[in-house]
Amino acid sequence: MASLSPFDGLEREQNRQQFIETHIKQLVGDIGEIDVRAITGDASFRLYFRVQCAQAQFILMDVSPDKGEISAFVHLNQVFSQGGLAVPEVLAFDDKLGFVLLEDLGAVHLADLIETEHREAHYMRLLSWLPRIAKLPASEWMKEYDLAFVLQEMDIFKSWLLEKWLGYELNDEENDRWQCLTDSLARSMLVQPQVVMHRDFHSRNVMYHEGNDRLIDYQDAVVGPVCYDAVSLLKDCYVKLPADEFERLKKVSYQQLLSNGLLEGMEYEHYVDYFNLTGLQRHLKAAGIFARLNLRDGKPGYLPNILPTLDYIVEAAGVYSDYQWLATWLQSEIIPMVKDKLAESL
Repeated sequence: MASLSPFDGLEREQNRQQFIETHIKQLVGDIGEIDVRAITGDASFRLYFRVQCAQAQFILMDVSPDKGEISAFVHLNQVFSQGGLAVPEVLAFDDKLGFVLLEDLGAVHLADLIETEHREAHYMRLLSWLPRIAKLPASEWMKEYDLAFVLQEMDIFKSWLLEKWLGYELNDEENDRWQCLTDSLARSMLVQPQVVMHRDFHSRNVMYHEGNDRLIDYQDAVVGPVCYDAVSLLKDCYVKLPADEFERLKKVSYQQLLSNGLLEGMEYEHYVDYFNLTGLQRHLKAAGIFARLNLRDGKPGYLPNILPTLDYIVEAAGVYSDYQWLATWLQSEIIPMVKDKLAESL
């Protein structure tokens, strides 16, 4: 049996074991001995286990009710599946206890295929999913990606990375600039065409199983800016594409969305601006989340992803005179502090 997390007790373990035995027996009959092993590396409060018996193996998602709920995951699994997206099959669930039994898609992610000769073909196929996701019906389980939501995400960087992790307090001038930045990026995201977006459409949330790509981690889908998922995929915090390949695929993302009537006739140059500014907001949030995962959730393994994520911000901010201060500030003040902080943790 997998070791327990600090938030997991004996009763939780017993409930988990009972859920596993009851539902696997219903699925495969005589189950014999069951092996349950924790799967690490998920950037959330959710726990995952690989469950193996003589006849089959499964994935168990465990969401302690004091941390979250599974209703959105179960409901949106149906929404994505009915919309033609390849997602894991939900085999059983208990929304009161917070358990979901899923088919096992193995352990190969898109991130594991980045160095293969067929990498670009994978990305081309995934970009064809953008219109399918965008055209999914909005659901009551999808939060509205409104102004308050955007501001809350921006604050993750300021609160968790700057203040709590680096111990950096913005001075009055920096606070004013930060507020202007927040307002500007929020406007850019909210004036875009608003569509359903996966919100974490990147290389670690696409599984490669039996010759096909399968999408996971869709429970945080929202209605928001049209280019967000393209940014998530092509400016991935875990994988940096070569510049020429990135430019080709960015144009493909535009063509996919435009040809499906999702850009309202937007010119490519306008799309690129939205793409860049959406990336600024997303990567500020992501860098803050990596710090939060370390401080709040005891997951330091994501800290090395902060520097490449900040590099994306510097790259995008440097294109625009209004945001040149951000690029300069990060390069001269914040990135050196991050490097020192990472060196301390080695």
